[in-house]
Amino acid sequence: MTDQRVNVRALALELLLEITSGRSFSHTALGGALEKHQYLDKQDRAFLTRLTEGTVERMLEMDDIIGRYSRTPMNKMKPVIQNILRMSVYQLRYMDRIPDAAVCNEAVKLAQRKGFGSLKGFVNGVLRTIAREKDQIRPESRSVEYSLPQWIVDQWTEEYGEETALRMMQSQYEERPLSIRVNLQRIEKKQLMERLRSEGVQVREADGVDCALTISGYDHLRALPSFREGLFYIQDVSSMRAALMADPKPGDYCIDVCAAPGGKSLHLAELMKGSGMVEARDLTDYKVGLIEENIRRSGAGNIRAVRMDATVPDERSIERADVVLADLPCSGLGVLGRKRDLKYRMSREQQEELTALQRRILGTVWQYVKPGGTLLYSTCTVHREENEGNVRWFLARYPFFLKEQMQMLPGVDSCDGFYVAKMERKIHD
Repeated sequence: MTDQRVNVRALALELLLEITSGRSFSHTALGGALEKHQYLDKQDRAFLTRLTEGTVERMLEMDDIIGRYSRTPMNKMKPVIQNILRMSVYQLRYMDRIPDAAVCNEAVKLAQRKGFGSLKGFVNGVLRTIAREKDQIRPESRSVEYSLPQWIVDQWTEEYGEETALRMMQSQYEERPLSIRVNLQRIEKKQLMERLRSEGVQVREADGVDCALTISGYDHLRALPSFREGLFYIQDVSSMRAALMADPKPGDYCIDVCAAPGGKSLHLAELMKGSGMVEARDLTDYKVGLIEENIRRSGAGNIRAVRMDATVPDERSIERADVVLADLPCSGLGVLGRKRDLKYRMSREQQEELTALQRRILGTVWQYVKPGGTLLYSTCTVHREENEGNVRWFLARYPFFLKEQMQMLPGVDSCDGFYVAKMERKIHD
């Protein structure tokens, strides 16, 4: 097991190098690795997942601790050494079942395997000192304690108050079962629950949404026959509420302008009971391919995927749609519990750029809504300017009125952070 575990650590290191270099997002990199290395047993897959995810989500804390005990600043270290130290300190701090000596020894071996044998004394010295003093280490700020850039801590505190902001920060580390949406066109919910249990999956009903379940205890999702048969779709409860709030009717024509990977589009199609048509649009062939893959798996016949730029007006679509769903690119600060490195990649300046992009798209796609039709705007962020601020901006300029809006917060609501606003186009502009 030790040799195998070393191999898993080496794989975790490669993932961390890929993530911290910006070449891939953590959930994408880890998901790809688990798909590629299906031969790993359940224990090793769990170890790889926890080590990679945990190191990423606690990275600011890890860097702070290493900085206290290393004479070499983190920004002066080679990326390999940085990430060996990060993943090792994470094990020392948060994986109690692994002996400290084993963590230090495996880190030294890994440094040697990667061609940094000359630094094994440095790696060993830093880690053994941290191991001796780890119980005395205390974070000096909320930013370090929750591995959140200070600007996010400040923004959440300013917008939601200290108590709510603290619950949102803590929610990053809360374990939650995976939520799925039942494909009710193919199977009833109780039947799917029985099917999943027969496949060795722990399953229970989710709160608040009838079509939702939560699952846990499975090894590899794509190995489940029920998944391959398209009997359910991976989707957070918060996202399900978007299609439910849109409330499409049988026979409607719906446009989802930024649809990939297609979960909300498929939900709209399902709510229309196989009638009408959903046009699921996105910018690139790759994203359209993701939508098409999920359409094939779902078996839905009233949906098509189209490559189209949402910022470019489509004259053919003007006043044709009963529902336009605009789930737009955003800062993603509501889903940090699933996209763990997003907090390090986002900035206030990028938020401002995204707010401008959202307004550009909304200022284009509103024309596709019929008089009396619905424009549903949603994001997976908790940033007020991208959410309520954009809706106020939009309503002041275009012939719509607000029917309903909802802001869900991580740690406050039992789902991801998500915002949705339902607006109706006026009959007479």
